[in-house]
Amino acid sequence: MKKVFIQVPATSANCGPGFDTLGLACNLYNEVSYEITDKKGFQLEVEGEGADYLKPFGRNLAFASFLRVWNAVTDGERIGLKVKMLNRIPMSRGLGSSSSAIVAGLYAANALCDDHYTKDELLGIATEIEGHPDNVAPALYGGFTISYMEQEKAHSLRLLPAKPLKFIAVVPDSKLPTSLARQAIPKTVPHKDAVYNTSRASLLVGALLSGNYEYLGMALEDKLHQPYRAHLIPGLSDVFAAAKEAGAYNAIISGAGSTVMAYASPEADCERIAKAMVDVFAANNEHACYHILDLDTEGVKKV
Repeated sequence: MKKVFIQVPATSANCGPGFDTLGLACNLYNEVSYEITDKKGFQLEVEGEGADYLKPFGRNLAFASFLRVWNAVTDGERIGLKVKMLNRIPMSRGLGSSSSAIVAGLYAANALCDDHYTKDELLGIATEIEGHPDNVAPALYGGFTISYMEQEKAHSLRLLPAKPLKFIAVVPDSKLPTSLARQAIPKTVPHKDAVYNTSRASLLVGALLSGNYEYLGMALEDKLHQPYRAHLIPGLSDVFAAAKEAGAYNAIISGAGSTVMAYASPEADCERIAKAMVDVFAANNEHACYHILDLDTEGVKKV
């Protein structure tokens, strides 16, 4: 086999209180083909997000992650590589665009190497590249994931909620680099805030597994990262309030932002929730679009 087609989902990390720990996959996908060619060097065709500036070179995550597996398994066999991308996941908006590139590259190379690595092993490699597992884990496994590090090795527990949920991702035009969002977070936090988040993260997992979604309003609250990043997203507190007023359980910063994601019942008027959030962004001179999404339960796969 010299060519493989990969579909990888968008992800939303942190999920409110689960900073660098919780993540979910949703049904917004990038589709990527990897083809080994006789022509040496890299070729890249991009449609959608990043078409104007993604280039075919070794530091591009889609190529670098592929080569990480390919070189390890084949002892660095020289090849030509052609990559075609259909990118739907917004870039630098907190929906896991970099993780999707990493996971697509690793998974494609692994498929072309007769599935040399397990998904758990790919998680370790992906975490080494990304720096933390909260986005790469749901991209690999689908569903909700609880990720942790033990002796510098990444692990993740996948779970599916007891009942369906809807996710309303409102995406501002303004990008928010993860590096900038991380700089906003202090190195230490008050003990009471750590306890607050422990209780909310525990409650969130319990609510998801039990189906007692009436707890989600409080379970999605956070004091570890969102208050420190709020100034980076214009009108954030009002966007949260608008989502709840329109019928969502609550809303959170997706990943590092700038996307804001509301959690809602399938019976909720998701269009109303989305438009209420978009209107608040507009009032703060920020144009935004939205996606009404479901949970992806499969993660990355060949198509």
